[in-house]
Amino acid sequence: MAAPTFETLLYAVEDGIATITLHRPEKMNAFTSRMMLDLIEAFDHTDADDEVKAVIVTGSGRAFCAGADLSSGGGTFDYKARGESAREEAKVGDIYRDGGGRVTMRIYESLKPVICAVNGAAVGIGATMQLAMDIRLASTEAKFGFVFARRGITPEAGSSWFLSKTVGISTALEWCYTGRVFPAQEAKDRGLVRSLHAPEELLPAARALAREIADNTAPVSVALTRQMMWRMAGADQPMEAHKVDSRAIQSRGASADAKEGVSSFLEKRPATYPNKVSTDLPDIWPEWEKKEFR
Repeated sequence: MAAPTFETLLYAVEDGIATITLHRPEKMNAFTSRMMLDLIEAFDHTDADDEVKAVIVTGSGRAFCAGADLSSGGGTFDYKARGESAREEAKVGDIYRDGGGRVTMRIYESLKPVICAVNGAAVGIGATMQLAMDIRLASTEAKFGFVFARRGITPEAGSSWFLSKTVGISTALEWCYTGRVFPAQEAKDRGLVRSLHAPEELLPAARALAREIADNTAPVSVALTRQMMWRMAGADQPMEAHKVDSRAIQSRGASADAKEGVSSFLEKRPATYPNKVSTDLPDIWPEWEKKEFR
């Protein structure tokens, strides 16, 4: 599949790993409506490309993403007054969907695992967009901030759901109440990131993790696992998970991938999984294809 080009991102696929790089380095990769649309399209491409087994998201220059682009001044967050076409298209009744939330909802729906390599400042949407990604690694020079109350607004991008599930309600509230910017070590200590790395070692560490996934696992199984884990995070009780697990294991157990996985183990050789996400994803969810709010 031909690699797409974007105004605000760099996109590359190498040996089964797609790297999406936020690319407005002169603006510390500040988030705009154009970046929102580019990110949504980039994840459409990673889902559709069977060569992609894992996705890494990082930033150009010294920042991951310094938050919303505030160059329009005090009206930055007044969606009705701005009237941009991208926002008008996302209007639901009298409510304008926030752009960060459109990105995190698209990442939430991803069929490929997503690794975030936080190379620098990650503030506002730069912090909240990470929450729908699966595994976060950070540079020792990174810093984070859920600064919304200091800008007179509230948490966005679905973070009122994601953040407390990641770090617990007390830490989530502390970070959002104070709006303070905190260092990478605190992010690791409180569970926001998996590991810290010297700046020059961050992307190699992210690629090594992506390589472990790409080289050893069945893509359809990974796609289903990702959706099962995320969707069941909000289930009322474990019977809902049991129903989904049962449908998934029955479908996967009869697949060519399962036969290959067992045979390769018994024969002590690397597996070559034949099933593809684009064509062989089983329907284990009621109304699997129904995607509201897209």
